[in-house]
Amino acid sequence: MKFNKQMNPYRIAVLDLYQGEANQGMRGIQSIIESWSAQKRITTQVDYFDVRVKKQIPDLSYHAYISSGGPGSPLESRYEDWDIAWCQWLDQLNRWNQQADPNEIKPVFFICYSFQLACRFFSVGIICKRRSTSFGVFPITLTEDGIKEVLFKGLKNPFYAVDHRDYQLIQPNLERIEALGGQVLCIEKERPHVPHERAVMALRFNTHMIGTQFHPEADPTGMIYYLNQEDTRNTVIKNHGEEKLKSMLADLQDADKIQWTKSRVLPNFLDHTFSATISCKD
Repeated sequence: MKFNKQMNPYRIAVLDLYQGEANQGMRGIQSIIESWSAQKRITTQVDYFDVRVKKQIPDLSYHAYISSGGPGSPLESRYEDWDIAWCQWLDQLNRWNQQADPNEIKPVFFICYSFQLACRFFSVGIICKRRSTSFGVFPITLTEDGIKEVLFKGLKNPFYAVDHRDYQLIQPNLERIEALGGQVLCIEKERPHVPHERAVMALRFNTHMIGTQFHPEADPTGMIYYLNQEDTRNTVIKNHGEEKLKSMLADLQDADKIQWTKSRVLPNFLDHTFSATISCKD
């Protein structure tokens, strides 16, 4: 579908991979799109697809796609119906983009669990289970390519983001990534005292597809609500200690940390994809 700013809404498909579990991610994505469209005065149509429970997959008629985080293993779901359908959707989008006119390109943003699935799909490195769950607000280091990445414009180096994962991408296949037209954009914080390889925290797979291991949609409101749930508080204290919980709550109050990241990454994605469509149309 060619986009006409005066006549058509900008259509965004959001793929929900949370498997029906309570989460703050979908609310965060929705709030970013609503704020962006209001600020830019752009009429949007946003449709949500329950991928894992209802087996819903969007068609290729949308202008942009965001695929969410979610629970579980990106390795064990490979033969589940929803996973197969999601991979078929990604394959169709990738093939479409390879032959489409510039104003017909379909950009995609993958978050956390979707990022891991995309890494598996494109065979860009090793997806493995972590020794322990990573959960909190952490500094993330931009690579040289990440510093030049248009979607990371305005981020500091390092910048801060919410990380919540049991799996990770390590040992990126740089030759494969380069062949796809991609780049490693950022890696997790350096820990000299820990003898483990630093995980990839963001990757451009090709010109039109990008993903982050961290949660760019996370905001202080959602995280504070999440941390104040009894089960979450008890889990954090049990696994990391009460001081870690206090530190996380303090980080959430810092406007230069996750709020700054939320106000940059996904809005930059929407800015870039929308502007590219308009410039090609005009």
